[in-house]
Amino acid sequence: MLFDWEVIAPMVVGSLLILSIAGVILLRPISKRLGDVLEAYAKEKDAGTTRELRQIRELFETMDQRLRLMEERQDFTEKMLDSVSRERIPEPRQDQELDRPS
Repeated sequence: MLFDWEVIAPMVVGSLLILSIAGVILLRPISKRLGDVLEAYAKEKDAGTTRELRQIRELFETMDQRLRLMEERQDFTEKMLDSVSRERIPEPRQDQELDRPS
């Protein structure tokens, strides 16, 4: 037989073990740094989302204040128009209603 598996198998297992240990030793710092970068990116994204939500909340509060002011102005205008229309338009008298032809 060309290959003696009893000699080759321990060499393959030993080589794989050495390569695995070397890979862990070499790649662990890289993966740790990558994890730190991803964590910082996630925190930054979360902070950006929080900032956007705060801006939206402030915008809604401003819109609410302006809407309330407009409602107050509309109520005031309606009251003024109502009082002016009462002064200008005379109320119909009862005898005028009776004079109408049917």
